[in-house]
Amino acid sequence: MPLTSRGEATRQRIVDVATEEFAEYGIAGARVERIVAAARTNKAQLYGYFGSKDGLFDAIFFESLERITNVVRIDATDLAGWAVRLYDEYLRRPDLIRLATWARLERRPAGHLVEDTQRLDDVKLRAIADAQAAGTVRSGDPFDVMAMVIAMSMAWSPVSNVYAATADEPDDVHEQRRTLLRESVRRAVAP
Repeated sequence: MPLTSRGEATRQRIVDVATEEFAEYGIAGARVERIVAAARTNKAQLYGYFGSKDGLFDAIFFESLERITNVVRIDATDLAGWAVRLYDEYLRRPDLIRLATWARLERRPAGHLVEDTQRLDDVKLRAIADAQAAGTVRSGDPFDVMAMVIAMSMAWSPVSNVYAATADEPDDVHEQRRTLLRESVRRAVAP
């Protein structure tokens, strides 16, 4: 049954508040009581929409994976540019990286971050394989090439063990990082 506009507004408030809650406290540390209070709703509504706290996290997490895939589309002819766009998205939405980090820490400490049926890599892997076949990207497992480019784009992300950048830093600092990232990825993926 489709949601009413009021129901959709309530559901969206829950998602918005819960995204912040999970990003800050993780899956185990997030509290349904804080979420429903901040979303101006109740537990029955939350459980009605999502089934459980884990179901709520799953909905938010998979939405964040889809968002990054749709907002920052891969261009295998310019993996360096893709890395820079990922860097910029991590600055805009550090919560996306934090959600993935909590999923890694609390759910899947090794292997793929999500089950094979939930992965959204197919388009990216196919694009990289096509670029490799065309001779514009170095040979190797397309997944490993993708993982390396993504890791490089996260060098200054909220999960960096060296330095976590924020959108509040001066533009010239971000531009220096973009330039370094672009050139480093270009060199790393060159055939």
